[in-house]
Amino acid sequence: MNTFRILFFALVAFAAQAVEPPNIVFIIADDLGWADVAFHGGNAPTPNLERLMADGVELTQHYVYPVCSPTRAALLSGRYATRFGVTSPQNERAYPWNTVTLASALKSVGYDTAICGKWHLGSKLEWGPQKFGFDHGYGSLAGGVGPWDHQYKKGEFMTTWYRDAQLIEEKGHVTDLITREAVQWIESRTGKPFFLYVPFTAVHLPVKEPDEWVARVPVGVTGDLARHYAACIMHMDDSVGRIAAALEKAGRSSNTLLIFASDNGGSWAVNEGQAYPADGYPAGKLPANNSPLRDQKGSVYEGGIRVPCIARWPGKLKPGKFAGVIHIADWMPTFCAIAGYQPPRDLKWDGINLWPQLTGAEPPKPRAFYVAGPGFHARAVRDGDWKLVVDEGLKKDPTGKTELFNIANDPNETTDLAAKEPQRVEALRLRLAELSKADRDALAND
Repeated sequence: MNTFRILFFALVAFAAQAVEPPNIVFIIADDLGWADVAFHGGNAPTPNLERLMADGVELTQHYVYPVCSPTRAALLSGRYATRFGVTSPQNERAYPWNTVTLASALKSVGYDTAICGKWHLGSKLEWGPQKFGFDHGYGSLAGGVGPWDHQYKKGEFMTTWYRDAQLIEEKGHVTDLITREAVQWIESRTGKPFFLYVPFTAVHLPVKEPDEWVARVPVGVTGDLARHYAACIMHMDDSVGRIAAALEKAGRSSNTLLIFASDNGGSWAVNEGQAYPADGYPAGKLPANNSPLRDQKGSVYEGGIRVPCIARWPGKLKPGKFAGVIHIADWMPTFCAIAGYQPPRDLKWDGINLWPQLTGAEPPKPRAFYVAGPGFHARAVRDGDWKLVVDEGLKKDPTGKTELFNIANDPNETTDLAAKEPQRVEALRLRLAELSKADRDALAND
């Protein structure tokens, strides 16, 4: 019997070694709206994203947070960002020091790890990505930066462009610099599997594109800012193509799971606002397109939290559409499962392993998840087809409201059913209370 057990476990170990762990590349756009992409009716061509989609899966119900830092906090932890008290763009350190991140988990099972782009989970070098599992870090420690001067908002964190352990100065457009770093990092890899996280700053304000990209914008797009915004989308799309081409050239494409998504809905903020150092930005409000979804960045309505998303792994994911509900926190459990990482303790993941559903081994399953808007003032819970929006108001405008939507029948949230469905409203309030009871619990361990 002992001999049999030894042989059995030896065979299991051999089989595990025989399966080559996949490379994982996660590309995330900044403030890209639902219909900013051509395949959702946008006016800017996005041929590289369309090629990815033709070879991959469009995830039609991919949910994030209304703003950037919470989405990033959930992606890299597998947990609701509210567990860390993160609901708004954040320059202070987001994670307790003992947090097991996606990068540190994958690193522990032999992965090389890198981030090329925007961090925004702690805007000082001593709070940067290399403190949380990344071998290599490059880009903006803070949030979206001026595309040419690489500076963040005026104040303590304005100087933010870095490589690994030091702040640096470089020339060039931010999209080109991030892409160049990501491509060079892919080219420098040897035989180890790798996790590459590429959080672009496009299309976050302030927007100002190179002349050659503005010249490529279709003539039907008129107005200075509108043309720069479309050029920003096209420029980023080209960069996605360059990263995909680098994987192909390196012979790594066939064993790479590549994800593209946005961190939140598109923004209608003023492009030349006073927060950033002046650099000749085109004037006006950003023309992001979230149509037909309701509202924009910062909102817990669908236009703020439902974003374009594509997953591609040749030979592993069958091209098509996946209509199941996905939350950004699901990616860490999913990636860890396919990479062979076994948590040494309960990491209190709120996300689930999506892989059986994505591959078709299991049908899409009803999900419940919860998101909070900036400052916890607006929150939403979705359970199955139903979504409850609770706006508790601000001190300057304490008028709160509760709305109920059937997302399957009314994805654009045009008909509030709260008055007609009081029992369902109460049930979803209880579900919201259950899912949010762990808010800020991770901070107790810092």
